[in-house]
Formats: sequence, C-alpha cells, structure tokens
Amino acid sequence: MRLLLLRLLTLLCLIAGPAVAAERPLTILISIDGFRADYLDRGVTPELSALAARGARAGEGMKPSFPSLTYPNHYTLVTGLRPDHHGIVDNVMVDAARPGQTFRMGAKGIAWDRFWWDQATPIWVTAERAGIRTATMFWPGSDLDVQGVRPHDWRMFDKNVLAPARVDQILAWVDLPPAERPGFITLYFDDVDTAGHYFGPDSPELNQAVTRVDAQIGRLVAGLNARAVPANLVVVADHGMASVSKDRIIYMDDLAPAETLNVITMGSSMDLFPVAGHEAEVRRALIGRHAHMTCWSKARVPRRLGFGTNPRIPPIVCLAETGWMIETHAGNAKTPMINKGAHGFDPDDRAMRALFVAAGPDIRPGVVLPVFDNVDVYPLLARLIGVTPLKGDGRLAPLKAALAH
Repeated sequence: MRLLLLRLLTLLCLIAGPAVAAERPLTILISIDGFRADYLDRGVTPELSALAARGARAGEGMKPSFPSLTYPNHYTLVTGLRPDHHGIVDNVMVDAARPGQTFRMGAKGIAWDRFWWDQATPIWVTAERAGIRTATMFWPGSDLDVQGVRPHDWRMFDKNVLAPARVDQILAWVDLPPAERPGFITLYFDDVDTAGHYFGPDSPELNQAVTRVDAQIGRLVAGLNARAVPANLVVVADHGMASVSKDRIIYMDDLAPAETLNVITMGSSMDLFPVAGHEAEVRRALIGRHAHMTCWSKARVPRRLGFGTNPRIPPIVCLAETGWMIETHAGNAKTPMINKGAHGFDPDDRAMRALFVAAGPDIRPGVVLPVFDNVDVYPLLARLIGVTPLKGDGRLAPLKAALAH
C-alpha cells in the first residue's frame, strides 16, 4: 500500500508540474536601443506611457553599466553581470588568447565565435537548461551557441528586418500551440538609437523614431490581448544618448605621438595599449585629468565604474566628458565624425539613463521606482520566468516593489 501511494504521488507531481508551468505568463523582454529615460516624458509615446501607467517604471531612469555601449549593456541585462565580469567589455575589443583578432559589431566571423561570450550565462541558456523554451528576435549573443546552448528559436540579426516584421515574428511564436510556445522571448528595436546618432537626441527625427517604435509596442500589446495570452512585458534600453558635435573632439595624438599608441576603441571613451618600448612615455603623457577627458591606468579606474579587472581591457582607459569625443587625427581623417548623438559616457550622467517599463499579471500597477542599476533586471527576469538566477552583480531588492506577488 505504501509503495502504491508513493507511485500515485509521483504520478500526480508529474501531471501537476507541466500544468503549473503552463499557467505561468509569458515573459517578453523588449529592448529599444538608445531610448533615453526622459523620452518617455515627451508626449510622443501613448502606448508606452499607457503600459507604464498600468505597470511600473523607473521614474528617472535606469543606470547603465560602464561603458554605456550597446553590446556590453545588452549582455549585462541578460546575465546580471557588469561588462568587467561578463567579458563583453566594449563594442570593440581584443583578447590575448585570440592574437590578430578584433571583436567588433558586425564582424560576424569573429563576433559570432562563442569564445567571446562564454564568460557568462545569459538567461535564455538558464531557461533552456531548466526545460523552458525561449525565442529571441535579435539580442546580442542570442544567435550563437553560448556555452553550447542556443534559444529554441532565434533569428540572426538583420537590420533590414523592419520593426513591424519583428513584432509579427513574436506574434507568430505566440500563435504556436501552448506546448510549443516559448516561455521567454526577446525583441529588439534599433530605430531610436540610429536616429539619435544621426540627428541627435533633441531632433524631430528622433521623436519620430520614438513614435514609430511606440506604435509597434502597441501592435504587440493588441496582438497579445486579441489572443488572450497573459504576458509580462519588460521594456528596457541599453543606454541613453547625448548631443555631440565635430567642434568637441579631443585628439589623443596631440598628447602623445601617434606612433606610440595602439588604439583599440575610440569615441566617448578610448582604450589603448602603449606601443612596446613607449610604455613610460605614454603613461606620463596620458594618465590623469585633461581638458574634457580623464585617463586612468586599468587598475585605477574609479571603483564606482566597476571596470578594470577583465583581461580584455587594455592598460589605459580614457573617458571623455559628456558631449565630447576622443579620436586621433588619422582616424578622423579616414572617417570624419558626422554623428550628432553618442553614448558611452559616464553612467552617472542623466543623459545616459535608460528606459525601464514593466507591465503584466505579475507586475504591480502604478509603481514608480527610484533609479537602479541595470544589473538588477536579470534577477527580475529570473523571477518572472521561474528559474533560479545565477550569482551575479544585481539584486532583486531594488525592483521588488514592482512585483505583484
């Protein structure tokens, strides 16, 4: 009899397990690249504003991690680790274990090598290992087998796939039979970031891009409602945007001879190696405060930036004052600066603050959160999806008030 009861209990658990999982609302993580937090207050986002009103938002924005760039912060959002800890330390980087290679956005032959991404575990890997299907409509790192695991459904990033088609793909996944439907989906929009770079954060073109993406959020919400599919939507940005101009450029080779500098990345920040034999000369010339820029040795980057221990970070890190850009004369001659907006600046600057809005069955309505770090999004996602978060740099506590349960 006792053995029979144990077997019955086991059978009931097996039956109840999937039923409980099926009742959990779908979680959709949406990134609007470059959506500065205060864009939400411009009166051009009726859909997002309505979503925020019936859910939770970061009132003054969410603070990105340093450097406030696209790849590092997208990986932070899904790993709960700062770039210094997850290994995607910049949009452009090198690693001594891959001599002669430079990781950069768009360099698929290199950037799509899992070697660069395997220092961390994105949430879709954790979910897949827990038996939860995932699907990614674009997200840095999602179209390769990180730690040998891909999302169940994924799409290779293609900038030519317009925003409506991206939403259509999400709804197509939602239309799958319940047993095949993902429990976690990502969606990525790049329109706002592109407009911010080309036209500046205060331009009519930027506002138009914001409105276009907002309309697609509305289409997604309407599609979910029409299908009666409960979903928690977490809408984020990777960073904000600041105005820049060709009149605010710091030329690094005015401080140290160009032939002594091996520049890895330039822009709002510059990471570089002194050329062999010129280490002391370059350090004397660069380390310290300059007009509109500060340079540190890797080990002396301010602790608040949480940056400087990863082996992929070059020996010298320079950060421009917000609104200024660091370049070389040769680099600017080859590719003159035409952008009117940029990011990558100090995360403490309000111009770098990112959007955060969440709404759904598991989100408490009418919550306005104080500023928090973007590493805290990962534990929230883990709670919503129903997986155990891996140890990281974030905490659920700053967002706990947004949870309905």
